[in-house]
Amino acid sequence: MAVHDGSTAVITGGTSGIGWAVARELGSRGIKVFLCARDGEHVADRVRELRKDGYEAEGIAGDVTKAEDIGELVAAAGTFGDVDILVNNAGRSGGGITAEIDDALWDDVIATNLTSVFRVTRAVLAAGLKDRSWGRVINIASTAGKQGVVYGAPYSASKHGVVGFTKALGLELATTGITVNAVCPGYVETPMAQHIRAGYAAHWNTTEADVLKRFSGKIPLGRYSTPEEVAGLVGYLTTSTADAITAQAINVCGGLGNF
Repeated sequence: MAVHDGSTAVITGGTSGIGWAVARELGSRGIKVFLCARDGEHVADRVRELRKDGYEAEGIAGDVTKAEDIGELVAAAGTFGDVDILVNNAGRSGGGITAEIDDALWDDVIATNLTSVFRVTRAVLAAGLKDRSWGRVINIASTAGKQGVVYGAPYSASKHGVVGFTKALGLELATTGITVNAVCPGYVETPMAQHIRAGYAAHWNTTEADVLKRFSGKIPLGRYSTPEEVAGLVGYLTTSTADAITAQAINVCGGLGNF
């Protein structure tokens, strides 16, 4: 499954969990990888790891909720190579009893998970991607973007927004050769998943092990997905074989959602 020679991919939130697995997956396909995350030291460490393994990589510290950081990200990535692949992965969890959620939490979840997807995508398109005949925008959404999640109203609302944005932009760009798709993980074993289990354990007054057992029991496959399994779909979507796939929201969830 061929990829375009010399392709450069920007990956937000690219230093841990799904984002890091995506960086390694795309690097292994010969794609130049440009990482962005808030912790500059971690970005530098990850870039060194990728280079040590023979991948072309660069990165920058940045907060995708800040317009000035997005501008710096896109400008820096442009000096590394013409960006024709964008993976909007940066995100956060967030929820609780809806009547008790304050504005600050709601606003930050929406800013991180949804508004940043729009702003980074807009910036990459305006920087040159919109004028090319081939490209990929891949948004990491969630099965929570297709169904409600108890005690997860801000997160679920943000991911529903990502799915809607993906479908609208995919149709808008359908004749250009630039595809836009969302990858929707279910339960994936990442640092975020551990944080979420801790939150539910506190709310339910139980152990994290019990929460893991409850969550795993809802998955037909019987286990969490891995970051590498999610990254595998992202990698496939960058290939020429996936040219006809656009405006879709595709699950990687062990059967948790069949919608």
